[in-house]
Amino acid sequence: MPETSLLLMMLVMLMAIGGLAGVLAGLLGVGGGIVLVPAFFYAFQTLGYDGPQLMQVCLATSLATIIVTSVRSVLSHNKKGAVDWEILRGWAPGIAIGAVLGMLVAASLRSATLQGIFGVLALVVGAYMGFGRAEWRLGQAMPKGIGRALTSPVVGFLSVMMGIGGGSFGVPLMSLFNTPIHRAVATAAGFGVIIAVPAVVGFLFLPIDAATRPPFTIGAVNLVAFFITIAMTLMTAPLGVKLAHSMDPKPLKRIFAVFLTLVALNMLRKAMGW
Repeated sequence: MPETSLLLMMLVMLMAIGGLAGVLAGLLGVGGGIVLVPAFFYAFQTLGYDGPQLMQVCLATSLATIIVTSVRSVLSHNKKGAVDWEILRGWAPGIAIGAVLGMLVAASLRSATLQGIFGVLALVVGAYMGFGRAEWRLGQAMPKGIGRALTSPVVGFLSVMMGIGGGSFGVPLMSLFNTPIHRAVATAAGFGVIIAVPAVVGFLFLPIDAATRPPFTIGAVNLVAFFITIAMTLMTAPLGVKLAHSMDPKPLKRIFAVFLTLVALNMLRKAMGW
């Protein structure tokens, strides 16, 4: 396929991906990364960029978009006084350490291994979305001391291994420890910034084989996907929010949980070479 046609197809696919991610984020409150990583992977693979480091490009590019969307979200939520800065300050150091460790581990793994990890973790997230209950509790307040020291790096580490922000793990965690859902969502956006910034800085210095990486990629971050996704997400997220106010999101979350489970199983299938 001529290079111009390939680039045009890439632009069209990325616009569709960014638009869908924005709608889902506004409609269901799910982080974009949970959609973007598999979508980027299938798009780049379809276009012929199927090297052993393709998943690193997908993770890094997704995390780069999360920096922008999470900062915007935190500022918006903070105007309404919804961000719990005490939780954010206390958990930030451990989350950042976990994010750096996650980046270092992800950088050293092959794409197939990262696919398998994404698949397993996405199954967990999908199961929680499908079967989780708002009344479930592990405690009456977020852990401190040794509990926080052990848990916070895990949040950062697992999030980077999936290329996602703070929502998929941070919101359930805070909800399980009795944080009101609106404060959990707002504070998890802050988690997203803390996760994404150190990871993306590291990924920018990760060498990717020039023969297999998509065009306009710096380190492992694809600039075309980054800018198009940000633009489309900002345009379509308000549509998702509008839809969310006109319908019951609970059955939609269960539908998305089924969709996410199917995506995760397909990732696992590809990781095992089936």
